[in-house]
Parts: sequence; structure tokens; C-alpha cells
Amino acid sequence: MGSLQTEPAQSRPDLLAPPVAKALAVWPPEGPIDADHVLVAPINPGLADTAAFCEAYGVDLAESANCVIVAGARGGVTRYAACIILATTRADVNGVVRRHLDVRKASFASMDEAVSLTGMEYGGITPIGLPVDWPILVDARVVATPHVIIGSGVRHSKIAIAGPALGALPGAEVIDGLARPVPEAH
Repeated sequence: MGSLQTEPAQSRPDLLAPPVAKALAVWPPEGPIDADHVLVAPINPGLADTAAFCEAYGVDLAESANCVIVAGARGGVTRYAACIILATTRADVNGVVRRHLDVRKASFASMDEAVSLTGMEYGGITPIGLPVDWPILVDARVVATPHVIIGSGVRHSKIAIAGPALGALPGAEVIDGLARPVPEAH
């Protein structure tokens, strides 16, 4: 986890968005991990974006997971989902996600939509504490990663959690091929 100084997230609500703190307060005892194993670390909010964060804190991109909010409409009804993908991949929004949501077209939710619907800061949105009726689509690569770094709902911290625990969140569905590897820049 690079140079992050982690501690149990429940002990630091000041490092969490309110919906995240609320979700951790009611973390199910039968969950895949104890709430005490959800860790948080303060970071410089100017370094919250994935590439800058990984470089500054010595975290491998393959251990960093992004939560992207996707919206799609059908019959005048907008459907939302969260996609959890490794930073080394890109979500297949108009293939896998669109079919999963059963919509004609899917796209990333606008920043304003994502922020207002989640109660979290853009660039810090996390699957923990999302609206309960949203599906959480987790790429199989994420659950195969022993520990991943995700957002905390705010830009001034990050959460460290076992990858398999993300696939066991309420409303989560692990999907092979949800994301595709990003070609290396040359």
C-alpha cells in the first residue's frame, strides 16, 4: 500500500464522506471482512486523481481501483450503476454495462449528477455508501486483487480494502470482462 499511513476507517469519520461513514457504522457482522479491516489514510487532496496519487504514494496502478458512475435510460427511466475497475483498465460502458442495465445507451454520469446522487466528492466516489438500489458492478480483476485502494467519498483520503470484499458488498455483482486493459502508453 505504498507509503499510506492507514488506520481503521470507523475511527476516522473525518476522513470519510457522510454516506461512507454511515455505511461503515452499519457494516454487517457477517460481511466478508470485519469493518475494522476497512482502512483509511489521509492524502493530499490535490493528489486524489489516480495517476498523481499512485505516483506520489508509491501505489501500483494495478492495486488502485476506480469507482465510476454510469447512467443509462430506457422508457424515460434513468438507471444508475457503479462500476469498480482497476486503474489499469477501462469500463466497457457501451457493451457489458449497457447490456447489464438493459438500456439503449449508457454513459458516464455527469459530475454534478454523480456528486448530488452519491453525496460524495467527485474524484473520491466509492462503492461503500452508494444508494442501495444501485447495482455495483465489480470487475473480476478487482476481486482477484488481495488489497486495493479506493476512494473514501472525499478527496483528502483513500480507503484500503481487500479486493474480494468489494465483490461481496450489498448489491455487488462480480462480472468477468466488465473492463478491458488500457494499452500501455508508448
